[in-house]
Amino acid sequence: MSEDTLRTVRVERTGPSRFKATNVRGDAIEFGSGDGPGFTPVELLLAALGGCTGADVDVATRRHAEPTEFTVTVTGDKISDELGSRMVNLAVSFRVSFPEGQEGDAARAILPRAVRSSHDRLCTVSRTIETATPVATTIEAT
Repeated sequence: MSEDTLRTVRVERTGPSRFKATNVRGDAIEFGSGDGPGFTPVELLLAALGGCTGADVDVATRRHAEPTEFTVTVTGDKISDELGSRMVNLAVSFRVSFPEGQEGDAARAILPRAVRSSHDRLCTVSRTIETATPVATTIEAT
């Protein structure tokens, strides 16, 4: 892989079951195991899925009209079975409204295609989940 493709997030423990993820631009988000405030890692996964596909759809539709409502809801079931802990039944639901008129009509017309394109090829998060990309793990212990 190259510098063009590499993405990095650093996750540091900030306390018992509390972590902070920092990206290369210096933005940070704190999260935990669900025992306290903030998102859990599973909720962040759902947010990443909704945010990724939402961003794709927003880029395509806002060329025609600014939405008056744009909500993406992502759901799934967290299970534990012979394959381990995992999410199943992932579903992404869009609720989008555009203003009346020619521009709004154009945005509404391309909305289904934009959602399909995001799901089928553009959204890196959904494509990674659906293709079951392997995860490599290394350890540096001191």
